[in-house]
Amino acid sequence: MPSATQTDAFARQLRARLATAVDVDDAARLVRADLEPILGAFTPEQEDDFAAAIESVRATIRPVEILRVNSMFRVRQQWYRGPAEGDRHWPALRAYLVDSKGWSAETVDERIGAASNEIVSLLENPATESFACRGLVIGHVQSGKTANMTAVIAKAVDAGYNLVIILAGLTNKLRRQTQSRMRKDLVDRLRDRWELRTSEDDQGDFRMPPNGGFPAPAEGVVQLAVVKKNVAPLGQLLATLDRTLPAVLRRLRVLIIDDECDQASVNTASGEYDMTRINENIRLILKKFPANAYVGYTATPFANVLINPFPVNGGELDDLYPKDFITALPTPDGYFGTEKLFGRPPADADAPLPEEKGLDMIRDIDEDETALLQPPSRAEKDAFQPRMPPSLEDAVLYFLASCAARRFRGQADSHMSMLIHTSAYVIMHDRLATLVKAWLEVVGDELGDSSSVLCQRMLALWDAEQLRIPAGVCPYPHVTSEQLLPFMPAVLEALEVPVENGVSEDRIDYDGAPKTYIVVGGSILARGLTIEGLCVSYFLRTSSQYDTLLQMGRWFGYRPDYEDMPRIWMTEALSTAFRSLALIEAEIREDVAEYAIRHNTPMEFAVRVRSIPGMAITAASKMRAAVLTDVSYAGKHVQTIRFDHHDRRIVQTNWTAASNLMTQATDLGLRSADPASVLYEGVPGRLIVQFLRAYSVQASHRELSADFLLGYLDASGDSQKTWSVGVVQPRVGSVSAEPLGGLGPVTLSTRSRLNRPEDFADIKALMSKRDVLFDCGAAGDGVPNGDWSGLKTARAGIVGQVPLLLLYPIDRASQPRPGSTERSPLDAIGDLVGFGIVFPGRAEGAGGYYSVVLEPPSADDLEEIEDEIAEQLEAGRAR
Repeated sequence: MPSATQTDAFARQLRARLATAVDVDDAARLVRADLEPILGAFTPEQEDDFAAAIESVRATIRPVEILRVNSMFRVRQQWYRGPAEGDRHWPALRAYLVDSKGWSAETVDERIGAASNEIVSLLENPATESFACRGLVIGHVQSGKTANMTAVIAKAVDAGYNLVIILAGLTNKLRRQTQSRMRKDLVDRLRDRWELRTSEDDQGDFRMPPNGGFPAPAEGVVQLAVVKKNVAPLGQLLATLDRTLPAVLRRLRVLIIDDECDQASVNTASGEYDMTRINENIRLILKKFPANAYVGYTATPFANVLINPFPVNGGELDDLYPKDFITALPTPDGYFGTEKLFGRPPADADAPLPEEKGLDMIRDIDEDETALLQPPSRAEKDAFQPRMPPSLEDAVLYFLASCAARRFRGQADSHMSMLIHTSAYVIMHDRLATLVKAWLEVVGDELGDSSSVLCQRMLALWDAEQLRIPAGVCPYPHVTSEQLLPFMPAVLEALEVPVENGVSEDRIDYDGAPKTYIVVGGSILARGLTIEGLCVSYFLRTSSQYDTLLQMGRWFGYRPDYEDMPRIWMTEALSTAFRSLALIEAEIREDVAEYAIRHNTPMEFAVRVRSIPGMAITAASKMRAAVLTDVSYAGKHVQTIRFDHHDRRIVQTNWTAASNLMTQATDLGLRSADPASVLYEGVPGRLIVQFLRAYSVQASHRELSADFLLGYLDASGDSQKTWSVGVVQPRVGSVSAEPLGGLGPVTLSTRSRLNRPEDFADIKALMSKRDVLFDCGAAGDGVPNGDWSGLKTARAGIVGQVPLLLLYPIDRASQPRPGSTERSPLDAIGDLVGFGIVFPGRAEGAGGYYSVVLEPPSADDLEEIEDEIAEQLEAGRAR
């Protein structure tokens, strides 16, 4: 039997040789030639181990079936079937990740390898003479998109692409960071096979070569340029292409990777037919190459899926809409993202935990404390001096304790960081850093003295925080406060408080020895820049735009071996916004997955982005092509989850509306024969319309407004149909104080509210999944549990295309489940009534979403556009 240890050793040597060998057999010959002079002829046991190693390496490069499960795409001939023998760059990268960086082979193959196979298979075949491919890869903030990017580059180069251009950030620091990563991961693996057109120097951005143009590609050699997304370097690249011989351009197979493609690349010009310089340069660069593939990477794709899919005015320059494919990378294991930290609405009201909670890592900053850290206005910022509020003291104390705990766990050789992000003003960063340093100097001696009040406060805070995270989140047991103190002097000795903004000189640097940082910074921390070992975030900055807010979340990422320690201090309003964004992120990925299953292309169905009242999806200038989609509820279910529970008039109005519906249905004698439930069958649609007109939906439920719902019922014909109407009651519960119309008193459901500062009650979920089958009778009992879609499909097979309205009487005094820290008593002014509707039909869209219009302009449209342009030009001449 082969020895696992010896087999692994042989496999490492084979992978190292494979990068320069012709194939696996050639690599085996070279390894044997290396080892036999030292070891002598292999023993039978070694021969077995060597054969097993050869087979394990060969298995990683066999042709595979690429399922494309994460993508919606335009179907074309499949040309790429995974790494092949004779490839150089992917085997070299894989060996580096596994053998040098210590990543598990399973992670590299199943997460990075499989996803990059899928993306490369969606590019155009570089053997084709001319092509123009446009794709989008949706990752997560701080999720390791660069690892996927380098794998895609390595495999694309192996497949025949010979020029790689990476558009990397808006700052020199981000461009250099990307250049350094490409050098370490790709170039240094096979240095003689790369020609670098940019470097890591401060002045290393793209410049026109001395000969004026790109040279002809050499066989087996790849040209690489990492270019900042600024007008000057892009202009240099464009000028270089203008001076490149047409014969050379025809031989280039170009892969352009646009990192953070929602930033700067998207056209934001004020006029509908204008282009920003950066956007125009990118489009002109693509047009110069006869064979090019453009792939954008971002964690916040809101702007990218709202790009105009068609050239404006019949122009030749297409914008960067991902017409060929959109890939949503799966959420990696161990990743801390919006859903893990902030939770998301549960799929089922009867089982809201743990899906709705997220990890208990968010701590509130009182709104009154923000006045100690933020100037009242821009005009007052120069004179404003920040002060340490109790919440910031707690955050710093907790961070110091976490550093000691990580040292106790043997992680002293790792970076440890805290982020303080309170203001966009540079002057405030320096003052806040000075304040934190001064506070630490004053209290430093107390922190090492177990008898001091401050040290006791820190230890008590640490013990309390440990109780809030369940065992099993981290492979290590909780660290006790007694175990911290011996490590506190080392923490304080190592601690630095750098400022990271566009003008600071004392900036973060993770290249050398392990650092312990409290980083105070501004907007430069809001995108792209990685804060290593981030454990604690103190966050006051806000934004009304989805993409900006998500990108500010530097706390997203991986926390290996300290998964139980991250904490985030923020205001309740910010926490609420992030919880909403967790739902929106999930919906975008669900859209892509759904369209992938249906084999829809990005030009057939546009990815939708839900709108949140009070927030903008992205900058208005990036949404000119976006429209509020037609409100279609076909195949959907909707439910009221927010209530004006303290408004006596609204509470009574809604109860009366439900009571009147019950009385009318009872008078018509429409009760189902099933005595086990309150169900009315054959209810005229006009009664449903009356109910919805009378019912007052909470204002933030924009998608459930009477205008939307009644407009859809009228347009779809559902207002003319007969409905099923049910009243959902638990088996045990309090009885309503008032009768529900002709039903008399009814049993009330329990729905407590989330701990939120809003003046309305958010219960997060009203319906349970199996409520969908409410009007299916005994036939519904035989339907197995499944997701919403499957249950609705089963219902349609039983009752047909009948719309279903469900009423939910809710106990005014509803209490949260024992032990819940996320919820409070409902405390309503009276018993509430909510409703849910299950609409028949196929789900092809939903109200309250924005997307682009995918129908190409007609000839009449183009004539109107041309007339409009002519009028604008004439008006300009007149001025």
